Amino acid sequence: MSALSYYVALISWRRARRHGVTTYRRLLLPQPYALDLPGVGAASTLIKVADPTSGTAVGVVHGRDTDLMSVTTLLAPGGSLMAPTSTVRGAVRTWGDVLAGMSTDEQIKGASVTVQITPGAGEALADDVKKRVDPSAPQLAKSTITELVGTTPRATASVAAWMTVTVDPNATVNPPTDLADKVGEALRVVDSLDLSGTGTDVHRRCTDVDVRRLVRSAYDPSVFHEHPDRFVDLSWGECGPVAADDGWTAFAHDGAVSVSYVLQEMPRRVIPYSVLLPLLSPGRFQRRITLSYKVLDPEQGEAVLEREISNAENRADATAQVKGRAKYSQKADFERANKAAAAAAQGAQVVDWTLTATATATRPEDLDAARQDLERAVKATRGIRLRPAYGAQGPAFATGLPVGYNPLVS
Repeated sequence: MSALSYYVALISWRRARRHGVTTYRRLLLPQPYALDLPGVGAASTLIKVADPTSGTAVGVVHGRDTDLMSVTTLLAPGGSLMAPTSTVRGAVRTWGDVLAGMSTDEQIKGASVTVQITPGAGEALADDVKKRVDPSAPQLAKSTITELVGTTPRATASVAAWMTVTVDPNATVNPPTDLADKVGEALRVVDSLDLSGTGTDVHRRCTDVDVRRLVRSAYDPSVFHEHPDRFVDLSWGECGPVAADDGWTAFAHDGAVSVSYVLQEMPRRVIPYSVLLPLLSPGRFQRRITLSYKVLDPEQGEAVLEREISNAENRADATAQVKGRAKYSQKADFERANKAAAAAAQGAQVVDWTLTATATATRPEDLDAARQDLERAVKATRGIRLRPAYGAQGPAFATGLPVGYNPLVS
């Protein structure tokens, strides 16, 4: 981000704050806005539909301003650290095939994969171990596992993963005319995606209760462990916060405060598949990591790569004219752009993507500690560079939630 862009964003944000746009109060707003979510989720609405294939309810989020549909799937990711390297590479290739399949479907506008890690106090681990202890086990083994459970409560965490696919049901030869047909078309498109072999298992499509629970527990982490029946009667507007303040470097919502970082630069070296492990490891605070994707069609991808080649060559030539030679980093950029163009010419797909990380503290005084905890995890990745989402904490917070918002989809 250049200094000019930074100060333009700062001035725009201050103007918005002066007009009260960055402040949300649900109970004080007149109807019908009292029933809307804040910020980027204001134009969304939740629709409960019956899936004819499974007979269960499915929650579909409809964007009233864009007419896009978002369907969320609960995932059960498998561990890869102890898996053979060949298995992991095969899963990565399969995921690449899934993204390539998205590029050939004009109705799929984007997708995002979110992993949410909520630290536990140890009760879940203790209850699970208590059920698994064999009464006939040696006393030494039972005492060891009891001591382990009692001394490492912070090592436990609840991990939830989901994938949200944004679909344009109207991008077809015969676009549906009513809302019911649009929802059915969106479900048909999402059902065509096959995630088998990608290293994760599909748990189920998110029901309307699942969507309400994910959104409500993000704005109010104190209800994360509540029974699902508590969210059945919530309206879509009630899933959001009662009050929220979108600050320059933090987002306050109900009784919690969050800080979000966005991708600035990936490492210039080859990275291992475990590069995100520090970000996905349990910490002191709830953390949500989101990978957002937008797969470009072959023509768009070719144009992007040609533009990258031209830009890299122009930068190297400009530096060479001033200093006598181009920088090694500029030469490396040019070589990488050429390699990417060669791969695209052989059938590879070009993907526009970004990474968003959010840490949430349940007490305002813990905000600095949550920010430090997140920054340490980012540094532990050894190469991935993230920066605070200046003036966009609210949208960055909502990126990982199933509210129909994808920063790469206009």
